Amino acid sequence: MKRHAYIYVFDSIADWEYGYLMTELNSGRYFKKNVPSFTVRTVGIDPGTITTLGGLKVVPDITVEQMRLTNEDLLVLPGGNTWGESIHSPMLKKVGDALTSGTLVAAICGATEGLANTGHLDSHKHTSNDLLYLQSVSPTYRGRSLYQVLPAVRDKNLITATGLAPLEFAKEVIEALDVFAPDTLSAWYGLNKMNDSTYFFQLIEATNI
Repeated sequence: MKRHAYIYVFDSIADWEYGYLMTELNSGRYFKKNVPSFTVRTVGIDPGTITTLGGLKVVPDITVEQMRLTNEDLLVLPGGNTWGESIHSPMLKKVGDALTSGTLVAAICGATEGLANTGHLDSHKHTSNDLLYLQSVSPTYRGRSLYQVLPAVRDKNLITATGLAPLEFAKEVIEALDVFAPDTLSAWYGLNKMNDSTYFFQLIEATNI
C-alpha cells in the first residue's frame, strides 16, 4: 500500500513548523514493525522554486493541480506570511475535498488563517496562534465556540496547531496516523520536549521490542 505525505511549499513557509514531523515520516526510523512507509512529496502552487523563511530553495515535486489525495494520505499545511492571499485558493479547495474524503489534513500557524477564511474551522474543534488572531485575520470566521486553547487539536481528520508548538503538532499527527507504538511516541515526545536522556533509553527500548 502506497501512502503519501504531501507538504505544501510556498514562498515564506516557516521552516521550524514541519521539521519534527517530516523527519519522522520520511525516515520511518521509529515506525512500528510492518507499518507501510510514507513517500514524502512537496507540492507547489506551480513548478517554480520557492524560498522558505529560512532561505532554503525548494523545487516542488508536483503542483497542487497534480496532487491526488486518498484517505491513506496526509496533507501538511505549514505557516507562512501569505495565507491571506488568493494564491492559496487552489490548495484550499483541495483541503475541502480532502476533509470530505477522509484525508488527514494538518495545519499549523498561519495555515489556520487560510482554513478560517474558507470556513473549514466553523465545523471542527481547532486551535491557532490565538483566538483574537483568527478573528483579526478572518472577518468571515465563525468558529469561536469550537476554539480550543491548546497547542494542538485533532477533530476527526483535521489537526491544527499554534506556530509555537511544532513538536505537539508532530505528536498529534503521528498519533493520528498510528505509525508509532504508544510507548515509542511517549518516549520520543519526552526526549524532544524535556531534553532528558532518560527518555532516549526509553525510546531505544520501545523501538527494540
